Amino acid sequence: MIKLVTIIGARPQIIKAAALSRAIRQKFPDEINEIIVHTGQHYDENMSNVFFEELEIPKPDYNLNIGSGKHGEQSAKMISGIEEILIAEKPDFIILYGDTNSTLAGAVAASKIHVPIVHIEAGLRSFNKKMPEEINRIICDHCSTYLFPPTQTGFTNLITEGFKKTSSPYTIDNPGIFNYGDIMYDNTLYFSEIAEKKSNILKTLNIDEKEFLLATVHRDYNTDNEEALIGILKSFNYISAEYNLKIVFPVHPRTLKIIKSLSGHKEVDLFLKNQLIHRIEPVSFLDMILLEKYASLILTDSGGVQKEAYFFNKPCIILRTETEWVEIMETGKAVLTASSYEKIITSFNSLYKQKETEFPKIFGDGNTAELICKELLK
Repeated sequence: MIKLVTIIGARPQIIKAAALSRAIRQKFPDEINEIIVHTGQHYDENMSNVFFEELEIPKPDYNLNIGSGKHGEQSAKMISGIEEILIAEKPDFIILYGDTNSTLAGAVAASKIHVPIVHIEAGLRSFNKKMPEEINRIICDHCSTYLFPPTQTGFTNLITEGFKKTSSPYTIDNPGIFNYGDIMYDNTLYFSEIAEKKSNILKTLNIDEKEFLLATVHRDYNTDNEEALIGILKSFNYISAEYNLKIVFPVHPRTLKIIKSLSGHKEVDLFLKNQLIHRIEPVSFLDMILLEKYASLILTDSGGVQKEAYFFNKPCIILRTETEWVEIMETGKAVLTASSYEKIITSFNSLYKQKETEFPKIFGDGNTAELICKELLK
């Protein structure tokens, strides 16, 4: 039996970990022992514990309870805590997801004491090193022994950076890279059926299928920049009025506080009074799945949501200047607009009027977690 230590800390990592934990539980219970470490990077009850219950993830074996803080302070505490656990548990591999400070800390801690790193969602690049996430993912990739890019683009990025198609035994100096698809696609297929049974979000909001848009805005370059935020709100006002469309907008309390602080501005006041815009608190994962599944179009600055939009064959307006998921752009199903009112409106007019067309399969077949487990067991 092999032992894995899985590091999670932020909401997306908890969700991604569900797929691997489920595969281990259902297919490899006698071959893989998984130890889950929650760094506490997201420590709010609604941002963490509820996901373990809803996604059927085993409770963490360890919780570092790090909480928020400056990048250096937060990462340092995580490195120290993870190192102690790795020394005590002596795992065969450490599993890291994505590009958060928890990912960075796990990579630094494990590489220093020679625990092989498995990076799930490897090879993603925004090519903007001003983003902390870009630094985190690059460092993790170059410390890893097993890299699992979710797409061919991720695989190609790694080859471009000097990684090679190698054969086992794999080490930090001879890493293996495998394109087995996106683990989040596994989750989308699995939880879509559960969401249909358990979520009442459409009924609660009194909205019908494909008669609403879904919007999320959380990145600081959109929320903390007055001009950017007003441009986005102005576009929401126009789209809802011009097309008589409801917009469901799960908004974080911090973002709503910033919006309200700008009251007095014409577009902000219109937004706050707009009856077609449903400003709701952040929703559960299953509620979000159902909203994504039945929206007619999605506007977001979230990396995960833009990809999930594609999983559900929904066009997407990406409120960013770059994206890690360039293959979505290449299919023509998503457009980068940043916070530009003009670009958002032009892109919406184009995407919303498109007839339903084929969404090419670029994220695998929904069995990524099982393939990863089999690779590690080799």
